[in-house]
Amino acid sequence: MKIICVGRNYTDHIEELQNEKPEEPVLFQKPDTSILLKKQPFFIPDFSNDVHYEVEVLVRINRIGKHIQEKFAHKYYDEIGLGIDFTARDLQEKLKEKGLPWEKAKAFDGAAVVCNKWLDKKDLGSIDDLHFRLQKNEEVVQQASTSHMLWKIDELIAYISTFFTLKIGDIIFTGTPAGVGKVAPEDRLTGYLEDKKMFSIKVK
Repeated sequence: MKIICVGRNYTDHIEELQNEKPEEPVLFQKPDTSILLKKQPFFIPDFSNDVHYEVEVLVRINRIGKHIQEKFAHKYYDEIGLGIDFTARDLQEKLKEKGLPWEKAKAFDGAAVVCNKWLDKKDLGSIDDLHFRLQKNEEVVQQASTSHMLWKIDELIAYISTFFTLKIGDIIFTGTPAGVGKVAPEDRLTGYLEDKKMFSIKVK
């Protein structure tokens, strides 16, 4: 199982980090060891003083696919979820300045929160207009709709599958909207998709 992440897929987030708008989806991967274990808190790693939360809609692949056409992409997933792509922002900035890969800032142990339950896409209406939010200590810090994506879910699946064979159980993190911010010990992060609670984790 692999985790494929999409960067810079919401214009407002691109602007808040003062990044350039990409001409194609930005892709990177996280290993399965980056998944935060169920019922475990997120421990801020010793190598960063500026870890940010980034809430994202997730897609779980249900069949093997390569060079998937966009019109058939909907057949490759049945479930939608929600998660967090934790980012060591200070480390990421240093890596970007040197033109180096982001993995140390994005793929460390515990850096991927995956929801405890997945929702059947048949029960969600339009996949291209799903509403989601993240609350930090009961305050809404990120809120958006998948309608704001630069590249929609089916477009992403088609694009990703031209480079990587998608396998059963693979998870796609589809990008984060504006509102990312620093976490601190004792923070509580709770994510909602279409008003359904998808996860709640403590920061240590």
